[in-house]
Amino acid sequence: MSSSFFTPITGSVMPRFAGLATLMRLPYVGFDDAQFANVDIGLIGVPWDGGTTNRPGARHGPRQVRDISTMVRNVNRASGLKPFSVCNCADLGDTPVNPVDLMDSLHRIHAFYDKVCAAGIAPLSVGGDHLVSLPIMRALAKNGPIGMVHFDAHTDTWDGYFGGFKYTHGTPFRRAIEEGLLDPKRTIQIGIRGALYSDAEDTWGQEQGIRVIDIDEFHAMGLEAVMAEARRVVGDGQTYVSFDVDALDPVYAPGTGTPEIGGLTTLEAQRMVRMLQGLNLVGGDVVEVSPPFDPSGNTALVAATMMFEILCVLADSVSKKKTA
Repeated sequence: MSSSFFTPITGSVMPRFAGLATLMRLPYVGFDDAQFANVDIGLIGVPWDGGTTNRPGARHGPRQVRDISTMVRNVNRASGLKPFSVCNCADLGDTPVNPVDLMDSLHRIHAFYDKVCAAGIAPLSVGGDHLVSLPIMRALAKNGPIGMVHFDAHTDTWDGYFGGFKYTHGTPFRRAIEEGLLDPKRTIQIGIRGALYSDAEDTWGQEQGIRVIDIDEFHAMGLEAVMAEARRVVGDGQTYVSFDVDALDPVYAPGTGTPEIGGLTTLEAQRMVRMLQGLNLVGGDVVEVSPPFDPSGNTALVAATMMFEILCVLADSVSKKKTA
């Protein structure tokens, strides 16, 4: 089969404002499609924000990111990586969700990713609120806990919310550690900032072994040293990349549920993701895009661009495993 099936439609053939919107203008491939077995990296939407505790709307993120992602092209100018030339990438569509039942949605999302991972496809997802990372990890970590490089304003290791409810976009990584899906000693969180309800919001994760680099330490260390630390923490084990758009200062990404000022710039974020090249990456996500709070679409453009940056290093990792 020719890899041209998976090549994004070029703007010189179909204008970027025309045609059916798929992630990065890739072909849509469903589970029953004959081409499903040939997919190396599946781009997936998770249109669900049932774990949101503040401003809702992230359920609309995947659709807007699909539209804006027509701006993605084939070659990463900075790194020279060409993800579509080394891996078969396709849009696998959206996971099924239940907008009125959080626990049922977690089950449906997990079942979808089980099929993806069972086929040996590395998932790259767009949410959706950050709770969607939990069912993805349930599928990815079947054979043992994975590590994580996590860009965010918040640690997302709360224990509960409103009387101890355990499943919100502030709790996914605490649940993942408790379930044995995420190795805290191989987890680093970058860009953490903002006021706290209590010290416990930060200390639990650190007590488990998570390396937390808040925004002040980030600037004190410098970008290169931070990413050297990230590579040290995750080592050569299987690693997931999770990027919450609120890691960025809201001047760059206002369309999100819990914005925090004083964040990363888009260029800093791009440079850091590029420095993940060579790690043993197994998947990633970009989450918390809420279009109602940014009618301009700029936040979705940021998300689509960061997905492309993650795709580049993920494709490099997947392709090397294929030829090893």
